[in-house]
Amino acid sequence: MNIALDATYSLGQNLSGVGVYSREILFGLAASHPHQLFRWCYRPHRYLRGRRDVRPPNVTAVPLFDSISLFRSGLFHGLNQRLPARLRGPAICTFHDLFVLTSEYSTPGFRARFAGQARDAAQRADLIICVSRFTANQVRDLLGVAESRLRVIPHGTHLPPPTGNVQREPMILHVGAVQLRKNLVRLVAAFEQCAPPPWRLVLAGSDGYAAATVHERIAASPARDRISVTGWVDSQQLAALYASASIFAFPSLDEGFGIPVLEAMAHGLPTVSSNRSALPEACGDAALLVDPTSEEAIGEALRRLIQDEDLRNRLVQRGKVRAAEFSWQRAVDLTWKVYQELGG
Repeated sequence: MNIALDATYSLGQNLSGVGVYSREILFGLAASHPHQLFRWCYRPHRYLRGRRDVRPPNVTAVPLFDSISLFRSGLFHGLNQRLPARLRGPAICTFHDLFVLTSEYSTPGFRARFAGQARDAAQRADLIICVSRFTANQVRDLLGVAESRLRVIPHGTHLPPPTGNVQREPMILHVGAVQLRKNLVRLVAAFEQCAPPPWRLVLAGSDGYAAATVHERIAASPARDRISVTGWVDSQQLAALYASASIFAFPSLDEGFGIPVLEAMAHGLPTVSSNRSALPEACGDAALLVDPTSEEAIGEALRRLIQDEDLRNRLVQRGKVRAAEFSWQRAVDLTWKVYQELGG
């Protein structure tokens, strides 16, 4: 079976959740099936960089053009709800979220372009991988895809190596882009209400859509001296933040899955998250789930964790168990099973 995957989104260091997923699936499949030849396809603006990137020995890099069909009698997997215009073999597409169809969390131009790509991919893909049941329901209801074409394969996380006693700081951590969808203005307001000194709020992530609104709110905050925005951090810096923080806050308004909550749980952080979109699926009973539109609800959950050490410890133990249920290897193995459905 010839297998080609769109590797365009896997390049670089400052990866989004889609980029992390792409790298985990690409490298995981290549490692798990060393005798299978894979073609990693890069759209023209990324092809030269993709060729220079380190690849496993059973992988070749090829350019991906919408106007030229390169994949006759082979299977193609689009890793970000997008397919090339011309394909001659079976196609699989992964859908991560559909907030471009439901909310204004990005520019109108981006939403229109992304929505068009998603509708086209939903129509032409033989099978669609959805990263949560929530996303699968959206693909079914908003794009009219039959349930028989949907396969739910959650994202994963890596468990950190065991450590000794960890010295936690009075720090509330958020990991993710500084953007409107992450609900950071309300998180800042909740922090002001519930976290007295010496508690700090650290927002780790690069700027995204409407980041200026978040920065302006922080600048106007009476607690601004205790709020830090780190910008993009590498894996070592991120691990250090997870190891130092005492509470993880992720009150996002819309997530197709929510990788950061699993990462935080894997690192032993009690977590506050949202009771909507896919986050209840990711968190299970291992987090305090709140209405993300209520500053008071977010603040009350943070206050409970600040004041109740027993509650923090219970959530830490539940979180570690929960994170262990979501491995990237499991996602890779389930993806391969979907390939087998189409490839014999």
